[in-house]
Amino acid sequence: MNKAIRVATLAVSALSLAGAAMFAVPGFAQDRPGPGGVVAPADEGKELYEQICQACHMADAKGGGEDGARIPALAGNTNLANKDYAIIILLKGRGGMPWFTDMLTKQQIASVITYVRGHFNDYHDPVTVADIERIGTANPPVPECNTCGH
Repeated sequence: MNKAIRVATLAVSALSLAGAAMFAVPGFAQDRPGPGGVVAPADEGKELYEQICQACHMADAKGGGEDGARIPALAGNTNLANKDYAIIILLKGRGGMPWFTDMLTKQQIASVITYVRGHFNDYHDPVTVADIERIGTANPPVPECNTCGH
């Protein structure tokens, strides 16, 4: 086998292993792009919302059910002014809302909350991994929702 073919074979093997390793890491959303499909951090929150959240909260984030009472609206939700509220809900769940600590990484949780707070609301201070870690280690109680009583 000539040197060029060996190098090409090794490169393909390395890329295959790297791609397999990326998906072997727990905490990645099921619909992540394949090897070579990198999600820009600014777009990650939007992509996660569209792939996971909008199934219940709807594309316009106005919730579902009777006046959004069954699935709370995220758009115009004053609870989201406090970023800790959203962090706690995603880390612990509440009612029909599952927790996402086993499905999403801390960075993904921070990205989707930042997207929802800024895109569907006017809260533009970003949520960081440090915020997620601060809340995750503090073990606070799930806050009371002032919109729907959940």
